[in-house]
Amino acid sequence: MYPFNNLKDLKRLLYFLLLSIIFCDNSTYAQYYTVKERIMHLQTFDEKPLHYGYFLGFNSFGYQIQYNSNYSVPSNRNFPNNKRGLNLPNIELIKNTGFNVGLIGDLRLNKYFNLRLEPGLYYTQRDLIYPEATSGLKNDEDYLREVKSTYIHIPLLVKFSAKRINNFKPYLVAGMSTSFNLSSNQKNNDDNYSNVFRVTSQSFNYEIGFGIDFYLVYFKFSPSIRGIFSIQNELVQDNNSNSPWTSNIKNLLSQGIAINLTFE
Repeated sequence: MYPFNNLKDLKRLLYFLLLSIIFCDNSTYAQYYTVKERIMHLQTFDEKPLHYGYFLGFNSFGYQIQYNSNYSVPSNRNFPNNKRGLNLPNIELIKNTGFNVGLIGDLRLNKYFNLRLEPGLYYTQRDLIYPEATSGLKNDEDYLREVKSTYIHIPLLVKFSAKRINNFKPYLVAGMSTSFNLSSNQKNNDDNYSNVFRVTSQSFNYEIGFGIDFYLVYFKFSPSIRGIFSIQNELVQDNNSNSPWTSNIKNLLSQGIAINLTFE
C-alpha cells in the first residue's frame, strides 16, 4: 500500500516542499548564526563539474484506471457512483513492493542546479482483481491478472538544491523519463483469453521528488522519495473487441512511488 491515501496527496506534498524550500531558504540563512558549526566533510564535492554514483531502493507501482463511459452493472448492486453517474464496480488493484537499482551521472550547472541522468532497473508487480459483476468471466482464475513489470527506466532530471547547512542539504528533483517494459507482452499474439495481460513496451512519464544530501567522510549519501506518473495509455486491447478484461478500460496509466538510497 502507498504511504499516502492516493498519489494526488503525494503530488500536493511535493509541490508544498518545493515552495517551502524556495521561500524558506533565505530566512533560514538569515539566522545561520544560530546553527552550530560542525566539521565540514567533502567541502569541494559539489564543485566537480561531473560525478557519478549508484542507487538502491524499492518501489510500489499502481495504475490509474480510466473506464469507458458504458462500463456499468445492474442498478440493484451497491457500487459507488463515478463522475459520469454510472454504477461502476471498480477493478481492485493490489500493489506489491518491488526493488530498484541503477547508476547516476550528475552534471553541475551552477551552485543550485544539476542535470542528472539516472538509468536503472525497476522490478514491480500489480494484481488486478475484476469484480464479480464482470460479464464473461467464469472460472476463479479469470478474475485475477498478475501484471509483472521489469522496467529499464531512464529519467533525465533537474536537481534544485537549497544552501548547504553543515553536512546536509535538502533538494528537489523534477523531469521526464521513459520506461522500457521487458515484460510487456505487447508483441505476443496471445491475450487474456490465454491468461496473458498485455501492456505497451515503452511509456513516457514525468517525475517529481525530494531528498536530502548527507555529506559523510568518504562519500555523499542521499535518501530520496519520488513520484513517477505515466502520461500515456499503456493498455494493449485484447484481440476480441468485447473482451471482459480490456474492452471496459479506456486508459491505463502507471503511477508509482520510488524510494532510492543514493551513494555518490
